[in-house]
Amino acid sequence: MINFNKIRYRNFLSTGNTFTEIDFSSSKSTLVVGANGSGKSTLLDALSFALFGKAHRNVNKPQLLNSVNNKDCVVEVEFVALGQQYKIVRGLKPALFEIWQDGTMINQDSHAKEYQKILEQNILKLNHKTFHQIVVLGSSSFIPFMQLPAQHRRDVIEDLLDINVFSKMNTVLKEKVSTLKQSLMDNSYKLEMSDTKIESQKKHISQLTKISETARQEKLDLIAQEEEELARLNTQVTSWEDTVLSDLQTKQSSLDSKINEMGKYVFQFNAKQKTSNKEIKFYEDNEDCPTCQQAIESSFRLDKVQNAKNKWDELEEARQQCEHQIGKLTNEKHSIQESIDAEVEQRNQINTIKEKITWTQRRITSLQGELSELQTGVHSLQEARDTLSSEESERETLVDVKLEYATQREYNNVITELLKDTGIKTKIIKQYLPVINKLTNQYLQVLDFYVHFDLDEGFNETIRSRHRDVFSYSSFSEGEKQRIDLALLFTWRQIAKMKNSIATNLLILDETFDSSLDADGVDNLLKILDTLDDDTNVFVISHKGELLDNKFDRKIEFIKEKNFSKAI
Repeated sequence: MINFNKIRYRNFLSTGNTFTEIDFSSSKSTLVVGANGSGKSTLLDALSFALFGKAHRNVNKPQLLNSVNNKDCVVEVEFVALGQQYKIVRGLKPALFEIWQDGTMINQDSHAKEYQKILEQNILKLNHKTFHQIVVLGSSSFIPFMQLPAQHRRDVIEDLLDINVFSKMNTVLKEKVSTLKQSLMDNSYKLEMSDTKIESQKKHISQLTKISETARQEKLDLIAQEEEELARLNTQVTSWEDTVLSDLQTKQSSLDSKINEMGKYVFQFNAKQKTSNKEIKFYEDNEDCPTCQQAIESSFRLDKVQNAKNKWDELEEARQQCEHQIGKLTNEKHSIQESIDAEVEQRNQINTIKEKITWTQRRITSLQGELSELQTGVHSLQEARDTLSSEESERETLVDVKLEYATQREYNNVITELLKDTGIKTKIIKQYLPVINKLTNQYLQVLDFYVHFDLDEGFNETIRSRHRDVFSYSSFSEGEKQRIDLALLFTWRQIAKMKNSIATNLLILDETFDSSLDADGVDNLLKILDTLDDDTNVFVISHKGELLDNKFDRKIEFIKEKNFSKAI
């Protein structure tokens, strides 16, 4: 059981820099009043924030910080659980989250989410959703049990009955099932590999068993044939390698030089012939000197023309001789090129033959190895049989492991069925359903709401009137819905106390008396509150304090002073 002692907070929502402190355990019943916006429900938001890191209402975490001071937001809550004193400290700007146990802070090395899990799972034994089903009935941002989805209803009931351990077991089991599945796959792969090795080894033994002299002689004959082919190829290569390719290439280079030199002479002769042609044309076309304008004698001109023509003829003869020589050299070069091409082709054939020689040598080596195996076949056969025996023994081990895995898988399947929502948890819930339904109907009668309420194992409700008409939760008015919510709230608390799972001394009703309950509903609710055990501390938050003043042991009033909430 959790016994909440007190809470204190500052710079939280509308609260200022001075701590507001509320003692939870000093009175059995406390009325919390104040005008709208005075900070009454801040108490509930502060408690929810301290325990779960989020407000009871739909308020974003940055908005929880007082907007005036905008720093040093701190909420502290103290309670006793599991026989030990705890204090939770949580804050904003700077961020703060501490769990103190008997005056010593619990190690914070883990991540904040893991630190929160320690608080919820190991200390409080309840989560945010369940806390607000057991401790709080509010009119703001509160989702009553009957408005929760089926899975969330199941979560609340599992927490109440302390059977969520089966859900945790199911999670662990899923991990084991996944690991086992992988192990089975690995085992199957190893078995396939083992079968392949055994089959290959059997074939190898079969080959060794067929060893005979005939087979050995066949290998010897093949080796002889290959060695004969090798000798022939070596002889062919030796006879072809005598030709010297470099001599031909040297001759070709020399011819290229001569051809280039003759080409230069032809170019020079052509240039000189062009000069002679210009001289001939000058003296044939000009009787007077174009420079000094003096007449050129006819005989002089004729001599010059004749000399130039003679010189041109000499140059023409020399040019034709050079071109003739170039032609001879070119033909000789073509002949040498053909010899070079033939030599290159021969070298390519030689390389091909050398590759054949290499392949033949490898083939001979391979045949010699096979022959060696044939000659030592008896010894190899025994080794092969020993290897086969070892591999068959290994396979038997793998088969035994596979059978163990299969057996474990069958056990896991049975356990999975037990841990499903329809398994052992449902059986436990079925045992408590009559008690839950009985308590709920008793509280409904106290609240003057005479219907017959039933929850089934799927947490679906059936509600019948006196005339046996069937209704659902949504069929009723808001006041009637609130009576159902109240009946379930007190039922959950009673169940929790019976189980001693998540029972608590604290009960907070936030504006429950101000909403949809009529006068009779208010009186009946007060009757239920009066019947609660002395170890229950009830806080009723209301803005209609004048109607409830004399019905509670203590009264706390919240007011706004200089725009900050304050409790008096």
